[in-house]
Amino acid sequence: MTMANDVFVLGVGMSRFGGPYQQLDSRIIEASTEAIDDAAIPYSEVQSLYLGTSLAASTYGPPVVKDLGLTGIPVTRIENASATGGAAFYEAVHAVSSGRLDVTMAIAFDDPSTSAVPDFNNVEDISPILDPFVPPMAFFSMWAVRRMEEFGTTPETLAAVAAKNWNNARLNPKAERQATEEITIERVLGSRMLAYPHTARMAAPQGAGAAAVIVASKAALEKFGVSGDVKVVAAQAHSERYAPGHLFTGAIIGPPEMVSRAAFAAYEEASIGPEDLGVIAFHDAYAIEELLYYEAVGLCGPGEADRLMHDGETQLTGRFPTSTDGGFIGRGHPSGPTGVAQIWELTHQLRGSAGDRAVKHKPSNGLAHIVGAGSVCYTHILQSC
Repeated sequence: MTMANDVFVLGVGMSRFGGPYQQLDSRIIEASTEAIDDAAIPYSEVQSLYLGTSLAASTYGPPVVKDLGLTGIPVTRIENASATGGAAFYEAVHAVSSGRLDVTMAIAFDDPSTSAVPDFNNVEDISPILDPFVPPMAFFSMWAVRRMEEFGTTPETLAAVAAKNWNNARLNPKAERQATEEITIERVLGSRMLAYPHTARMAAPQGAGAAAVIVASKAALEKFGVSGDVKVVAAQAHSERYAPGHLFTGAIIGPPEMVSRAAFAAYEEASIGPEDLGVIAFHDAYAIEELLYYEAVGLCGPGEADRLMHDGETQLTGRFPTSTDGGFIGRGHPSGPTGVAQIWELTHQLRGSAGDRAVKHKPSNGLAHIVGAGSVCYTHILQSC
């Protein structure tokens, strides 16, 4: 689906990820009021609300946002695993793009310590005709080992990806991991082994968090006399396609084909190419993901991701700054709000308000690319105006 009308990011907000800094309801209100203040319009002008959560109880959410105001607007809950926040943003964007609404808001949140999700590993016969469930840690380990065999990738390269993201997180006051000193490749490699070759510092933490975004039409900008300095120029949603050898439940986040298809559909919608990207947010729950996605979205050719990393091209000073807020590994990954947190970061980078973590060359285009178990993929491209 492509967008029919212009959509602008009007306001963004976010609580610090991790814990135990706040109760979840306080995080939601903090992120939401920050987005409302940033948008410079009253909450009463928001016409529809999309709540993204993959862990909260079924009735959690609407009672909390009542504190923003009882305005009678529709409230829709969305769940799509790690891609939940991206899905909520997608629905908010297309509600405006369609011309149905002028101002919408997506609020995404989660706290793993209050998870309502059952332990599927202990439920018998939940999917008797499918393959046994493969834990994410094991799945990404297999991805990494295969990459090492095919292209000679080393644990040091994976550690370099993780160290970059840890150090970017040090510059992000909203990040869960804020190390007091620079994280080196050696420190990453020396942390506890999870599933070879991934160590604990190569994997994302899953603390609590909340993030919010308000989007609006051009007519709304004119009505309220506010400027739209960031525009959504692509909003794509994709799922898997069958291919020989396809894994059904084992593919935690789906095949590389889905990742590439979603990205290149977004490029086509935005009328740009990967070479035009100035800031990028990926699903880097484990270090191997970011490395593979460099190639999947066209930043480099097959087998060239290791060189791209080691040449510094994905650093804040490089050609394709990636995970500038720390990504999943540094910022944290509470599941639900992560996709909206990506929009928060891209918006600040495109506005030039990212502070010490601002990329060297002010970007014109930013890519938010996130996947979810099942498998689904949401890809958005934002552009400075």
